[in-house]
Amino acid sequence: MTGYIRAMSYKHFLGRSDLSLIAGQAMIERGLEPEFSRAVLQELRAIAHAGQDTDPRVVDMTAWLWCSIDNDDSRDLDQLTVAQKQADGQTKIWVAVADVDVLVPKGSALDAHAKHNTTSVYTSTRIFPMLPDRLCTDLTSLNPHQERLAVVVEMVINSEAEVTHSQLYRAKVHNKAKLAYDAISDWIEGDEALPDAAQAVHGMAEQLLLQDAVAQSLRVRRHAHGSLEFETLQPHAVFEGERVVAIRQQVQNRARQLIEEFMIAANTCTAQFLAQHGHASLRRVVRSPERWQRIVALAATYDEHLPAEPDSAALEVFLAKRHKADPLRFPDLSLIIVKLMGSGEYVVERANSEAIGHFGLSVRDYTHSTAPNRRYPDLVTQRMIKSVLMQAPAPYSSAELESLALHCTQQEDAARKVERRMRKSESALMLAGHIGQVFEAVVTGKTNSGIWVRVFSPPVEGMLTSYTSDHEVGELLRVKLIHTNVEQGFIDFAAWG
Repeated sequence: MTGYIRAMSYKHFLGRSDLSLIAGQAMIERGLEPEFSRAVLQELRAIAHAGQDTDPRVVDMTAWLWCSIDNDDSRDLDQLTVAQKQADGQTKIWVAVADVDVLVPKGSALDAHAKHNTTSVYTSTRIFPMLPDRLCTDLTSLNPHQERLAVVVEMVINSEAEVTHSQLYRAKVHNKAKLAYDAISDWIEGDEALPDAAQAVHGMAEQLLLQDAVAQSLRVRRHAHGSLEFETLQPHAVFEGERVVAIRQQVQNRARQLIEEFMIAANTCTAQFLAQHGHASLRRVVRSPERWQRIVALAATYDEHLPAEPDSAALEVFLAKRHKADPLRFPDLSLIIVKLMGSGEYVVERANSEAIGHFGLSVRDYTHSTAPNRRYPDLVTQRMIKSVLMQAPAPYSSAELESLALHCTQQEDAARKVERRMRKSESALMLAGHIGQVFEAVVTGKTNSGIWVRVFSPPVEGMLTSYTSDHEVGELLRVKLIHTNVEQGFIDFAAWG
């Protein structure tokens, strides 16, 4: 900790390397460990190769047309997908999840670090991985042209986009093509050619189109049953050397939707699998909103009526209307609704107990299981699944799961605060040379401490520290940049004109 503070104290914040220092300090301040211990590194050096298992129950699926679809720069590949049309008109979807547990056993030093942080933390200048790079980007990553162990979720989906059957098992898999969201989405929508990595694999084009068709049918059904569609800002900085040259917003697209739908379905089937086998599980829940009446009142300001009791389907209809009517300000409405709904959390649910459910997704059974390289609850769930499949005792007691649920919720919140903090510093660094410039903006919030505004281009938020009249949330106005502080992540504006 001292090293970070000392390094920061004697430098003027000018570039990417400075942001990396700030990120390390932010991790420490939030109770997260930015570095791996000597014990972790020693344990890592003893791992010679990727996980192996000669158990005859491990299914050989290496010949299948598996592919990964992720961000352009992703190196920790947690899942692969493949689809197959059935003779009865149904479709089978398989989701393969990297077997991380095989190299990161419970109680190891590697496990202890992962358990402490509970998640990878992503900033534009530095990634703080939950597991060392040699594992999460290599030996436990489902990298192309490598044989890897996985836990597979097999799902049968009918013409009505219902999952009619599912089963889980262990398998060996082989990623035939590492693909990226934007490139695949552009191809699906007819804007660009199929990426070379997919073209090189016979049958991959047809495979991707089938996956997309099934994913879109799942998506339509999910929203018809009340799953909520939000659009919140997720900007990230783009660097050229030490300089921030742009702040870009992540755009939802068909390929992202494909993976999202398959992961939601797999997580639901996983939760049901553990319940069916009489096991407690670490569930991901979003409770029915206690502040529903405030959501009702907010809808009324748009002349829309919501029922008196929480109703996700009615809320989704309202959100869809507002997105169509005012796409410019929809991200800000989304953010308000998300805050009123309350954050997601981890809880322990036992077999045959009443499930809390996930209000935002409108599903009863839901866990996190598809990203064990970067999210600790998924690794816990994987160990629970494997204990069932291998007919072994449950690896966690109820008391352990209860403690983990609380800890993972707290650490996830800490990690998200680090990421938000760094987005503010990145934006402040980019805008540092634009003092006095006037921007188009919208009022996004009002607190006792002041008024918050979002600039449209670049997509950054700051405080309105100088104004002559009261401004309402949603109001469009022009603002002048008057101050930035990279270290603190402050961006201050004054109302203009």
